[in-house]
Amino acid sequence: MIYLIADSGSTKTDWCLVNTEDNSQKIYHTIGYNPYFIDSEAIYYSLSENLLKDLDSESVDNIFFYGAGCSTPEKKDIVFRAINRSFPKAKSIFVDHDLLATARALLGSEAGFAAILGTGCNTCLYDGINISLNIDSLGYLLGDEGSGSHIGKKIVRDFMRGRLEPELHHRFKERFQIEGNEQIFQTLYSTQFPNRYLASFCKFADEYVTHPYIRNKVRDSFRDFFKNLVSKYPDYQSHKFNCVGSVGFVFKDILEEVALSYDMKIGKIIKSPLQDLVAFHLKNK
Repeated sequence: MIYLIADSGSTKTDWCLVNTEDNSQKIYHTIGYNPYFIDSEAIYYSLSENLLKDLDSESVDNIFFYGAGCSTPEKKDIVFRAINRSFPKAKSIFVDHDLLATARALLGSEAGFAAILGTGCNTCLYDGINISLNIDSLGYLLGDEGSGSHIGKKIVRDFMRGRLEPELHHRFKERFQIEGNEQIFQTLYSTQFPNRYLASFCKFADEYVTHPYIRNKVRDSFRDFFKNLVSKYPDYQSHKFNCVGSVGFVFKDILEEVALSYDMKIGKIIKSPLQDLVAFHLKNK
C-alpha cells in the first residue's frame, strides 16, 4: 500500500510518500493550504504545479491530510475536493485538523497535552484517540499568543512606534527593507496572507535571539500563551508540556523557562510532526 501523509500549516505543507511494504519514504514540500485563506481551485493548481509533477498520483492508495484550518466540515471539504481531484485513484482520503496530527505525533496513543507554536498557535487535551478539549486560539487578529505572528506583531509594533533602540531599529529596517510605516500598513492590508507577513518579522527574533530586548519579547509572548491558553485547561499542571512547531523549537530554552514557571514539566518539543506522524500511521496501519 502507498500512503501519502501531509502536515499542513498556514505557511508550508510537508508531505511523506510511504510504501507500507518496505517502509520506504520520500519527502515533498509545498505551500500551506489553510482553507481560511485559500480555496479548492487554488489548492488544486498548487498541487498540480508543485506536487503532482514529482510523484505518480495514480499509485497513491490512501491519503492522510492534516491541516491548519481544517476544523469544520465546510473547511475540510475545501481541501478534500482539491485532493480528490488531484488523486482520482485514491481509495480513501482523510482530512482533519493539524492539531490531531500534533497530538498523534507527540503522544501516539497516550493521553496528554499537545500544542502547536508555528506561524499560528493551537492547544488541546488528547485522550489517546481524539482531541477531547480545545480552547480556541482566536487566530492572528485576536489571539495566537506565543506564535510567530504574535511575536512578529510585538516587534514590528515597537519598530513602528520608534521603541527599538537605535542599533536594533537600524538592523530591522535594513533586514526588511522598510522605508516607513506606510509601507508596512500597505503590505499588511493588501497581502493575501497577513498572518504570514506578521510571522516573517519573527525571523528577526531568531537572528538576534541573544539580544535582551528580543528575549524579553519572546518571553512575554510565551507568558501570554500560558496565561490565556495553557493555564485555562483543567489540571493542566498534571500534564507534561508537549509542542511542535518552528517557533517552539527555535526558542525552546525560553519556552521551557516559562513552562516551568507555570509548574508544568517538559515533555517532547519538536520542530515538525511529520516523521512521528508517519511512525504513528505505520504502527496503526
